[in-house]
Amino acid sequence: MKIAVTGSAGLLGWHAAGRIHAVNCAAKFRGEAPPHELVLLDRASFADAGKLASALNGAEAILHFAGVNRGDPDEVEAANPAISRQLVEACKAAGVKPHIVYANSIHAERDNFYGRSKRIAGEVLGEFAPLYTDLVLPHIFGECARPNYNNVTATLIDHVWQETTPKLDPAGQVSLLHAGAAAQMAIDAVLSGQTGKIAPDGRDISVVDLDAKLRGFHGLYTQSIFPDLSDPFDLALFNTYRSAAYPAHYPLPLKINEDQRGRLFESAKGGNASHTFLSTTHPGQVRGDHFHLGLVERFLVVSGEAVIRIRRVLTDEVREFRVSGDTPVAIDQIPLHTHNIENVGDGELVTFFWSHKMFDPADPDTFADPV
Repeated sequence: MKIAVTGSAGLLGWHAAGRIHAVNCAAKFRGEAPPHELVLLDRASFADAGKLASALNGAEAILHFAGVNRGDPDEVEAANPAISRQLVEACKAAGVKPHIVYANSIHAERDNFYGRSKRIAGEVLGEFAPLYTDLVLPHIFGECARPNYNNVTATLIDHVWQETTPKLDPAGQVSLLHAGAAAQMAIDAVLSGQTGKIAPDGRDISVVDLDAKLRGFHGLYTQSIFPDLSDPFDLALFNTYRSAAYPAHYPLPLKINEDQRGRLFESAKGGNASHTFLSTTHPGQVRGDHFHLGLVERFLVVSGEAVIRIRRVLTDEVREFRVSGDTPVAIDQIPLHTHNIENVGDGELVTFFWSHKMFDPADPDTFADPV
């Protein structure tokens, strides 16, 4: 299926594209043809009507996440319907009538500039598309969200890592849904042909309690203690929190205790049914080249010299970290970032690995993708 994702550089668009990419990676690993052709449409894609139509040629589905949610009220009110009309005209020019899933907002029911903008944009799409899904979403949070940009969770997390104290509204309430969960709903809708309104519930929480939970994570994580992650919401929120540490706070320091006998340090504590193992790697060899959607994973070189490389999926953004067993540090892998480790020393490399849950061959959450 050819699936186009608008707003592919944004939070929802990137999470959706990453999940479609994961399905393709899994198929390739099995020696099968990728089941989907993924088309990424960012802001620049809408600047040229001809190029937009060409990109949509043959598209069977569009996940429409592009939109404007801040700025001058008059501009915002006009912008979202205008983007929808551009998309419809491009589909007509390409001769396609795809299934469109529209990322709408709970604010669409309100009679204000943003609510009207979202509601009218959806009506434009619904009038055109023979298959139309209205995905009405609460407040979205997730890995790589922009702080101080209409995302309260990302903003609170930024304050945590910057060690600053935000001003909180004691009466403030939010209903939270992880971007990955919302993205998967959109993908499932086109794969199953589900149309009509989908309005998932979020997790209701006060802003004060959300801030306290994030600061609780921080107090544990900076001591190499992982919280209870049995609740999928807590896992998603913790992954969002810790992803904000990358790359500025990498590598993660460990407390080293040393005396005449040698050194002792703790690698990781906590989690639920955690999985630990050691590997040896010969000089010049590479392990990894895969990514995860939700797994919490820690790399810790205890002997030898290595380079750990991390690339945000669907981008060329690669970071490298030189690590050594002489100075143990932790490198934690975050969702939707493919990674590997290479032995760059002359001797054997010994690496300790920790993840928050035991490996399940039926649900490995591991997708091969070269860094």
